[in-house]
Amino acid sequence: MYKAAHEVWAAVSGTTPGEAWLRCDEPKAPELVSRFEDALAQLARGVPFAYAVGTVGFRTLQLAIDARALIPRPETEGLVDLVLEHGKRETRNGKRGLVADIGTGCGCIALSLAVEGQFEKVVAVEQSAAAAALARENVARISPVTPVKVREGNLLAPLVDTGERYHAVVSNPPYLTEREYADLDPSVSEFEPRDALVSGADGLAATRALFAEAGALLEPGGLLALEIDERRADAVRALAREYQWAVEIHYDLFGRPRYALSTQED
Repeated sequence: MYKAAHEVWAAVSGTTPGEAWLRCDEPKAPELVSRFEDALAQLARGVPFAYAVGTVGFRTLQLAIDARALIPRPETEGLVDLVLEHGKRETRNGKRGLVADIGTGCGCIALSLAVEGQFEKVVAVEQSAAAAALARENVARISPVTPVKVREGNLLAPLVDTGERYHAVVSNPPYLTEREYADLDPSVSEFEPRDALVSGADGLAATRALFAEAGALLEPGGLLALEIDERRADAVRALAREYQWAVEIHYDLFGRPRYALSTQED
């Protein structure tokens, strides 16, 4: 069952559901009516709401979204909170520094850090050329004061050999197995990009690579901040120890282990 028509109208017209309801008798621009009808038709076919209306809210931002990138989830907002708190501590020590968002998708993490944080620059990395293009569109849409640079490539590869060292490397990497992907609701598996969801036989291929390689790119005391699958918190702890990281697991608003914050052991 899709959302009420006034919510769809609010999304395509850039208003709130309350405003849409209060103005329901006002004349409507033909272009908006066309977008509204198209969104309703997509919803009737099972297209996710965010894709149908073309926008998604994430923290303080309204971002463009379509099938080029994964729809941001509310849990990921908690990862941003943790990185911002780390950034505040470093800023009090007189540092600003760089932060990298790996697998940026539509750019939600990178842009939130740029808008809400006090970093010198945010680098957003994306393997998919299509998703990288969407991220660039959102950078232009938001136009943050802190620069956000989108680089294309796999995981950390675009950061190597640049001479840059980072305050934090942040990622919401793919973390599902093939079996878990097959069990997803069709509203996800039939519409959202598979490569943003699946990560090897154990769901940990991307996470493993980040633990293996991120240390060389971080400043002393730098942070590797990852969103994780709640079912693999123990496996993530073990990976962190294997690659000589000190790791803390943090919980989301539902009390599930969701975030791994790691610093390299001396």
